[in-house]
Amino acid sequence: MLGFAGTQPNLYDAQPNLRLSSASYIRSVSHFVVPVMRLKVFRVEKTCLFELTWGDGQQVTAQLDYPELLTYHYQTWQTAYLTFYRSSLRARVNHSGNLPPAAIDYRAQLVQAEAQFLAEFYSWLNSRELIEIRSTIASFRPSNPAQPTDVFLTTEPLELARFPWEAWEIGTEFGKSHQIRFVRTPANLRHEPIQRRRQGRMRILAILGDETGLNFQADREAMRSLSKLADITFIGWQAGQDSTGLKERIATAIADPQGWDILFFAGHSNETAGGELAIAPNTTVLIRELGAKLIEAKKNGLQFALFNSCNGIGIANSLLDLGLSQVAIMREPIHNKVAQEFLLQFVQQLVQTREPNQQSDRFSEYKDVHEALLSACQHLKLERNLTYPSAYLIPSLFRHPHTPSFQLKPFGVGDILRQAMPSWQQVTALAITAGLSFMTPLQDLLLDSRLWGQSVYRQTTQQLPPSKQPPVLLVQIDEESTQGEAGLDARKVYPIDRAYLARLLDRVSQLKPSVIGIDYLLDRPTEEDPKLAESVNQLQKNGSWLIFASIAKPASEVGPIHRIANPQQTMQGYIDFYPWYLEVQPKTTCLQHCPFAYLLALSSLAHQEQQSGTFQLNQPPKIELRRHLITQLNAIAPTQSSAALLLRQPSSHPTATSEVNVPKLWLRPIIDFSIPPDRVYRAITAKQLKQTPTTEVIAQSIVLIAAAGYDQAGLTGQGEDNFPVPRAIAHWRKDDPIQPDVLTGAEAHAYMVHHFLNQHQVTPIPDLWMMGLAAIVGQMTLLVSLYQPKSKQTPSHFSRQIFRNLLLGTGIYGLVGLQVYVAAGILLPWLFPSATLWIYYLPILRRKTRA
Repeated sequence: MLGFAGTQPNLYDAQPNLRLSSASYIRSVSHFVVPVMRLKVFRVEKTCLFELTWGDGQQVTAQLDYPELLTYHYQTWQTAYLTFYRSSLRARVNHSGNLPPAAIDYRAQLVQAEAQFLAEFYSWLNSRELIEIRSTIASFRPSNPAQPTDVFLTTEPLELARFPWEAWEIGTEFGKSHQIRFVRTPANLRHEPIQRRRQGRMRILAILGDETGLNFQADREAMRSLSKLADITFIGWQAGQDSTGLKERIATAIADPQGWDILFFAGHSNETAGGELAIAPNTTVLIRELGAKLIEAKKNGLQFALFNSCNGIGIANSLLDLGLSQVAIMREPIHNKVAQEFLLQFVQQLVQTREPNQQSDRFSEYKDVHEALLSACQHLKLERNLTYPSAYLIPSLFRHPHTPSFQLKPFGVGDILRQAMPSWQQVTALAITAGLSFMTPLQDLLLDSRLWGQSVYRQTTQQLPPSKQPPVLLVQIDEESTQGEAGLDARKVYPIDRAYLARLLDRVSQLKPSVIGIDYLLDRPTEEDPKLAESVNQLQKNGSWLIFASIAKPASEVGPIHRIANPQQTMQGYIDFYPWYLEVQPKTTCLQHCPFAYLLALSSLAHQEQQSGTFQLNQPPKIELRRHLITQLNAIAPTQSSAALLLRQPSSHPTATSEVNVPKLWLRPIIDFSIPPDRVYRAITAKQLKQTPTTEVIAQSIVLIAAAGYDQAGLTGQGEDNFPVPRAIAHWRKDDPIQPDVLTGAEAHAYMVHHFLNQHQVTPIPDLWMMGLAAIVGQMTLLVSLYQPKSKQTPSHFSRQIFRNLLLGTGIYGLVGLQVYVAAGILLPWLFPSATLWIYYLPILRRKTRA
């Protein structure tokens, strides 16, 4: 007899002339179909016929003499078994004769009888007549080789069905380690199984039968342990109650229109007339009496039945014949305590997720009932065999060949959240990843790499700012400018020679700039101060605004001395900044502290509006120019003034500090080095400015005078103003080998000025935020798979597909992030969120690869 789990392509239909041996065909077809192996064993007098079928009608048969000694050893074992468990059996067993003397060791007799029976049973099954059947089963692989091989066993007559076929170990003699599971199926299957599962939270109907001589408290507690995943309804007889109408109540409950997922029965039972259940003292019900109700329950979604009672072979055959997909039963009488021990272990295993070496097509799914039953039997064999000998041989699972093994399913917010909880390995990996995301040096490295990537992306896609005159003329005092006759005295490089600055300002004044920024801290007096003050005064008379560098302090700023720069006529802004983040307007709106680059941009806009007549700054006496400017701009509507609009831009970032941690940098705009420098500023050395006619120097609205790479540049003369070149800037400089191998603080300030003037801000989204989102997306996609049909792909193909999808997904996310950066000014982190997503999928990839 041939069976398939679903409709699959036929290998022989595609190649009608193809002929393979049984073993080679199995290996070939396993990747194309989902075959079912069925083994039928029929006894006719003294001969047993073994028939193994699979695939597209392939079969192997064998005939084997039945040894009468096997029946003798079985009966000896059964007698020893019933004698040892003579009390509290979940069946009514009649004993005749006197009990053996109390001095006899019944357990030793049972263990000896079990060993003799199994030895004879194994010897018979390992006969050379069955070698082809055994080798075929051992060579067989299902469509997913990571799954165990299920052999559906049908035996006739009943005496053969009582044997523990589940204990038959096939494959060891062929060096195979693949798991082979025997699952029973009856000879008669007249009703089609319903594979539709109920929607919503799972429901369990627990029928507790006649409790005479038994105690079902442990059964109740075991079933209640499933209450987190299912709604459980108990029904049955209780001491002191009338049993009249109990049959009708049970039948009505079974046919409940809401349907059940699991049917459970505990109590006395027997094989009489296809199955008989003792539901109350002196009250029984036959399975065939409940047949119509059971068919109705099947249509309403009933998938699995567990009869924790005795002699259940007839019950299982009847239920599967009615169309129920799978039933777990006890083939022999079972002791009450053994039944409770088995049920407890079975339920505990049923709510466990599969171990890494037990592969599934879906991630983090519960064990199926077959796995749970085998695990419970293994527990009885290894952990409780001294107390309950032979008990592990009693449970069996009956299943329709065309239905998958039943599993619990989560439902509801609570169930989904429990499934969404990552494993401890994932939690550890996520914690390490989150910890790395807080490491400032690593963040700086990643930002540097990301900006380089943005530069390449901008250049490749030609998404560059318009090519126009940049707003800043950067006059750089470099090493060459400090040398020669027009250079600096060697003793006056640090601090900078004020007379040299005065000559440079005189030259700059010929350009008639709107705003001049001096990126030197002039906080200490020198002999050349009068000359510099004279040049400053002359520039003020020409209408230029001068802004000097300062250093931010908690309560004030340290700026130029008053005899050089009068606060009523000049302004100052702090030059502190954290590489490479934008120093934006502080909460004090520049009244107490103001970033140097921000003040340059604000002054440039205000000066231009003053020149055009849209804004007029009339300075009263004894008022700081910066305070007066801000006060005046605050009085103008933002719609009437670009400078007022810039001043009103919201910001929550405080004054710069020397120590900045990662949380303080969250959502803080960065300097966008992906924009080419020639769109931001025009650079010229001080020496070139002095030697070039004024008419050849294009006048910018802002002129910034600053150090440019010589060794003494910086607040302490140790080169602090020279920074390593960001990779993005190196990308733009690659075609100009003359460019210096450092990035100066003035160039960073020029970028900030450009961003303020053009209202260009790029805000980085915190890694931790996106990691949290990636974790939610990763876990939710895996949870969705719990509700999908099992994949019929091979593990290797499934692994490649997952790997390909992950690569594709992270690649697309990276490209989207690059474009969002350009279009919306939002920097979406890539590495850590992508790593988080991979952390959720790597376990399933690793498992599939091992398979």
